[in-house]
Amino acid sequence: MTAVAVSLTPVCAVDAVPLEGGVAALVDGSAVAVFRSFDGEVFALSNVDPFSGASVLSRGIVGSRGDAPVVSSPMYKQAFDLRTGACLDDATVRVTTYDVAVVDGVVHVGPTREVA
Repeated sequence: MTAVAVSLTPVCAVDAVPLEGGVAALVDGSAVAVFRSFDGEVFALSNVDPFSGASVLSRGIVGSRGDAPVVSSPMYKQAFDLRTGACLDDATVRVTTYDVAVVDGVVHVGPTREVA
């Protein structure tokens, strides 16, 4: 079996992403929002709010709903699960999620994740 190299793009220092906040980045031509939850876990989603079409999710409110870490859009307040991109207010809507890793204190964003 041959290993496949995954391309990761360095985005910013992990400390540049506020706890319970987000930052926006352009990764391979896509607007990506990088978030850090209250416990320091890092997530990456599309920055585009699917309800308004605006590139604003990085400015959303980060918190939790039940056990799910979420970001609520600053536009119409729909909540998106940071782990899966699923909209918790409309099961038919989902935002793209990206692989993300922190290496030597730097956030790296990879390719989109497959939806299960």
